Amino acid sequence: VDGREVLVGNTRLLEKYGISFPSELTGVLETLVVCAVNGVYVGHLLLADTVKEDAKEAVAALKKLNIDNIQILSGDKQTIVSKLAGYSGVDEAYGDLLPEDKVAHVEALKSDPGRRVAFVGDGINDAPVLTRADVGIAMGALGSDAALEAADVVIMDDKPSKVPLAVKIARGTMAIVKQNIIFAVGIKILFLVLGAFGLITMWGAVFADVGVALLTILNALRALNIKA
Repeated sequence: VDGREVLVGNTRLLEKYGISFPSELTGVLETLVVCAVNGVYVGHLLLADTVKEDAKEAVAALKKLNIDNIQILSGDKQTIVSKLAGYSGVDEAYGDLLPEDKVAHVEALKSDPGRRVAFVGDGINDAPVLTRADVGIAMGALGSDAALEAADVVIMDDKPSKVPLAVKIARGTMAIVKQNIIFAVGIKILFLVLGAFGLITMWGAVFADVGVALLTILNALRALNIKA
């Protein structure tokens, strides 16, 4: 640039060319970009993701739902990932992972037949592991198109605290579905038995069909009231 030799990269690049730099840079946790001009160190930039305001709240809410095996899988430096895990209350954090490493990690978790694995991600690199998880959850507002296509669930406002809400809605909905199935099948079996002995009229048969359908629909509306 203008006859000057400019180097931009990490500290290993400067070491390769024998350029000295402040020793305190070796202990920096964030992603570090250094710059040298004509063989002389001139400055650096620190790059770091901003932690979502509700990240800690989301982890705490998931633990209240008895989801205690929460892990972070990231391509960032291990030091950055460990710092994030400590802040958010996550017990296990794995950094320096390539997309295939994330897939292998999730496959290892899924090897336990009694375990269901959900993965939350938003980048292109997360698309392969989103498809391999039992439930893939993508962040919709800032997520890549590849992640959105691969996911089963999309959080439209990018708030991690909506993940435990999605879990509560799913659990509540499944509970209502099971209630409706048991109720509908039980009533029909009861009325079939009563009908076989001539103990019900045509109106009873109508209730067993249309009436039960209406009751299950009304019960299903409770899913709209599931709150965080």
